[in-house]
Amino acid sequence: MSASAVVSHSSPTSETSFCSNQKTTSSSSLSRYESQKRRDWNTFGQYLKNHKPPLVLSRCSGAHILEFLRYLDQFGKTKVHVISCPFFGNPNPPAPCPCPLRQAWGSLDALVGRLRAAYEENGGKQEMNPFGARAVRLYLREVRDTQSKARGIGYEKKKRKKPKKVVMEEFHNNNNNNNIGVEEDVGVNGNGGLFMAVGSSSSGGRSSMIFSLPVFN
Repeated sequence: MSASAVVSHSSPTSETSFCSNQKTTSSSSLSRYESQKRRDWNTFGQYLKNHKPPLVLSRCSGAHILEFLRYLDQFGKTKVHVISCPFFGNPNPPAPCPCPLRQAWGSLDALVGRLRAAYEENGGKQEMNPFGARAVRLYLREVRDTQSKARGIGYEKKKRKKPKKVVMEEFHNNNNNNNIGVEEDVGVNGNGGLFMAVGSSSSGGRSSMIFSLPVFN
C-alpha cells in the first residue's frame, strides 16, 4: 500500500515549504514511478505538518523516519502471524486468525527508496538524507526477516546476470590461449536492433556467438 492513503483527516496542500523546489511538470506527463514518488513526498510532508509537535524536514532524523514507517502499519493489508498463532510460518493458512495487519516489507522498501530519491531531488543533501540512515536500513531488514518467518515466504535476492562484456572477454581469452582465429561482425536484426556476431575457427571446425548490443537514442 502506498503512503498516499494516510493522513486523510486533513486536506493535502499542493505545495509545502519543504518542497518549494519541486518541478512543476504536470502529473499527466510523469511516469507511474514519478507520480507515485510525488504523492509519497506530499504525504510525508503532510505527516510532518500533522505531527505533534510539528516537524521540520531539515530536523528529521532516522528515528523520525522509523516513527513514520510504524505509523503506516495501521493502513497495512498484509497479515503477519505472531509466534503463538497456529498458522505461524504457513504461507497458505486454512482459516482466518486475529493476527495484526501490517505494511508488507516490499511496500515499505519501495516507499523508502522513492522518498530517499525525492529528498535529494528537493534540495536535501545526500549525506544528511534521513531515509538512508543506518537505523532505517536495519529496520527494513528486521521487517523483512520477521515477515518472512511469520508468513513462511522467503525473500531471495535476484541473481545478477553476468555482464556480456565479461562473457566476450572470456571468449576472446579462451580462443587466444588456444591459438584460434576470431572474427567479429556487427549487423541489424529483423526488429531493428543491433547485434554482434563473434566467430572462431580452428582445425576442429568453426563456432560462433551472437550478442545483442544496446541502442542509445
